[in-house]
Amino acid sequence: MSNTFGQRFRITTAGESHGKSISVTVDGCPAGIKLQAEDIQKELDRRKPGQSKVTTQRKEEDLVEIHSGVFEDTTTGASIMMLIRNTNFDTSKYEPIRDLFRPNSADYTYWKKYGIRDWRGGGRASARETAARVAAGAIAKKILELENIVVIGYCLEIGGIKAESIDYNEIEKNPVRCPDKNSAKKMEERILEVKSQGDSVGGLVEIIAKNVPPGLGEPTFGKLSAKLMEALGSIGAVDCVENGAGMKVKDMLGSECNDQMIMDKGRMRFLTNNSGGIQGGISNGEDIVLRIAVKPTPSIAKEQKTIDIHGKEATIKIEGKHDPCICPRIVPVAESMVALVLVDYLLLAEGANYEVRKWLR
Repeated sequence: MSNTFGQRFRITTAGESHGKSISVTVDGCPAGIKLQAEDIQKELDRRKPGQSKVTTQRKEEDLVEIHSGVFEDTTTGASIMMLIRNTNFDTSKYEPIRDLFRPNSADYTYWKKYGIRDWRGGGRASARETAARVAAGAIAKKILELENIVVIGYCLEIGGIKAESIDYNEIEKNPVRCPDKNSAKKMEERILEVKSQGDSVGGLVEIIAKNVPPGLGEPTFGKLSAKLMEALGSIGAVDCVENGAGMKVKDMLGSECNDQMIMDKGRMRFLTNNSGGIQGGISNGEDIVLRIAVKPTPSIAKEQKTIDIHGKEATIKIEGKHDPCICPRIVPVAESMVALVLVDYLLLAEGANYEVRKWLR
């Protein structure tokens, strides 16, 4: 089972939903980065369960413990190991369905691949694993700050309700992390409506990386766009990833799709950004724009058809604490995965001393 992501800046996660803890080890972090537990905690608090009535009511404080790689609030260049203890889970809810495969989850595929699976809340396939990614992503964001690179995520659509305007200041002011306060209220109402019916709903999340320098990425198998899609696609609830204009390019003419080039105050710029800040697999200096389609949470209270581990047909009704919509909590996870890729490519270009070459300015 692969649990490691990244080349120069690598993370390895461990732990299960109903196990003792979740952990992540970060390898390749440069020395000299100022880092405190509070830097990690503020990101984990955005992802943790029990934030509002539109998220799972599982109560986990997700308190991070930094066990290595940081001395006197500064990274040493050694591996950074962080641990988050699981303190609030109820395995008894899964006992009655331990031999049943939950529809649209990883139960059946894990069983077929490994011949064994952790049925307690999904085990390794649970969204609980993403807490480790967010902890690592918090370090990546600290590094990106040195270059004034900012990664911003928000819910663009939930349950068919779309944001009509984009105001970054509104994102953290509502429980659905929508940049449009009017649409946010409608999204919240839609989630609660579906929740009352024992069901769940999905949506569309957009992630934008600003101030990314041109020149990051490789032209063939190391394309920045491909690595970002891999990173976001590795999140369990993500079913589709698009960059820039995305699927709309199929309906465009070349003259419409091309991002025409101009000089603006001595800097190369583009009149449009249909390529989403990446051309030929390499960043071009414009905003990197990505969107992910997030599926409805598969664990729902409605009765569904399934089979058991013996191949017998059955019905299943899943109890426990689950998100009626995972979109609001997936925002910091998506931001983290984008940040991890960008730092990895910066270090591949710059070296471990993190001295930015003049050509990137």
